[in-house]
Amino acid sequence: MEKLLCPSMMCAKYENLAEEIKELEEANIDIFHIDIMDGNFVPNFGMGLQDTELICKLSSKKVDVHLMINNPSRYIKKFADLGVDIIYIHPESERQPVKTLQEIRELGKEAGIVLSPEISVDTIKPLLSLIDYVMVMTVNPGFAGQKYLSLVDEKIDELVEFRDKYNFKILIDGACSPEKIKILSLKGVQGFVLGTSALFNKNKKYKEIIPRLRNL
Repeated sequence: MEKLLCPSMMCAKYENLAEEIKELEEANIDIFHIDIMDGNFVPNFGMGLQDTELICKLSSKKVDVHLMINNPSRYIKKFADLGVDIIYIHPESERQPVKTLQEIRELGKEAGIVLSPEISVDTIKPLLSLIDYVMVMTVNPGFAGQKYLSLVDEKIDELVEFRDKYNFKILIDGACSPEKIKILSLKGVQGFVLGTSALFNKNKKYKEIIPRLRNL
């Protein structure tokens, strides 16, 4: 099964972001993952518009944005214009998630929904025909360095059952260690957002780490 490896750029070295992008591309990552937070939907702040613009400009790989913000529909076109390829929303953050997902696709972008730990698969079933990706949060959204919440395993199994019918990809975000990558790949997860558990702050080059993760 294919494995999409998506470095979380919030964990990268900000003092030399351009060099980080270059080294990650040379390591053959699949998607650059950008966390956008408003300090309201989640009590933290992530990367900004200028960071997003730079990554889109320098990258030859796909770029996604994970919008942890209220009413993301207000900013969909802005991020599309910056050049992102995939836009994720939390359905509970939007009054009309169907309309927002349709807009993402009308702008020529791929649409994704994020399943927070407290949100059930049943809640998002009506949206599955409108999306290209489901990203399961295996920690509470908004902060790096948390422990994996095993309660999400059942939801991953449920999503695997729906995947072929609706033709979406399943990714996980949070506490994504090499051990979890190996286990969840066998369960049917196709993509992994990589943070400090597997990729960053390891005193090894990305081109050494990424092939090992891909071969797990």
